[in-house]
Amino acid sequence: MTVRVVSLTGATGFIGGVLRQRLVDRGVQVQALARSRSGTAEDGTTWIKGTLEDEPALAELTRGADAVIHCAGKVRGRDARDFDAVNVLGSKRLMEAARRSGSCERFLLISSLAARHPTLSWYAASKFEGERQVNAAAGPIPVCIFRPTAVYGPGDRELRPVFEWLLRGWLVTLGRDDSLFSFLHVDDLVSAVMQWLDAPVGQSQTFELCDGQAQGYDWASLAGIASDIRQAPVRQAVVPGAVLKGIARANLVLSRFTRQAPMLTPGKVNELMHPDWTCSNAHISATLGWEPRILLRQALRNHLF
Repeated sequence: MTVRVVSLTGATGFIGGVLRQRLVDRGVQVQALARSRSGTAEDGTTWIKGTLEDEPALAELTRGADAVIHCAGKVRGRDARDFDAVNVLGSKRLMEAARRSGSCERFLLISSLAARHPTLSWYAASKFEGERQVNAAAGPIPVCIFRPTAVYGPGDRELRPVFEWLLRGWLVTLGRDDSLFSFLHVDDLVSAVMQWLDAPVGQSQTFELCDGQAQGYDWASLAGIASDIRQAPVRQAVVPGAVLKGIARANLVLSRFTRQAPMLTPGKVNELMHPDWTCSNAHISATLGWEPRILLRQALRNHLF
């Protein structure tokens, strides 16, 4: 690996935390942004206290870095502005700071497959626009965009309960019966980042990433995997789309009083009911030589979540 110093956002989160540790283990100097940490940690990480709104902190974060990896993102919000403040404006500020640093040779944005369908939700629109703003502000810096499918693994709090109940024999089916989706283990996503760092600096590109399961998964195949592992049936509880939409609308009303950003919103229901969240690794495999190693069946069998 020729990269010596990496600036990292989202380092206290699920994906960023795993990535930071992998970088440190490989001897990379990590400069990480955090709201409440500063100084140099025992593992050598240099913590920069600040947020994506803090331009002086972003300047310090990117100073002297060969590469910038942007993992931070907003996944909950009460309106479009909540998402745009982080996923659009924050991403743009970080790219501008990277340009001004004069040292950044490459920039990686960890986006989402949701950006493929920006009309579905506030979140999807913000991820798509964030990609566009980063590319527009990049100047001569090559931008690589990763659009992973649903990422899971140790430390994930969103999919873990789903998998735990699945292995107990219960699967809550949301929205459409014929939906197709895919997953990606966090270790495989991090290995793709390492492949990107090891590769020669190339032109700006966008890659979609999944675990490689042909045609992805549907509710029946999830139940079948869990049934095979536990050697017992899996019961399915169906939550109709109309019920999901009702709960989502109620969540938005309630959020006005609690000031808490709900996870289930009308836009999130649109995402859940979208018929096809599968993708192909062909482009990234041909370009970076990356291949995923962990299928969902293996992860569930070995409790790698």
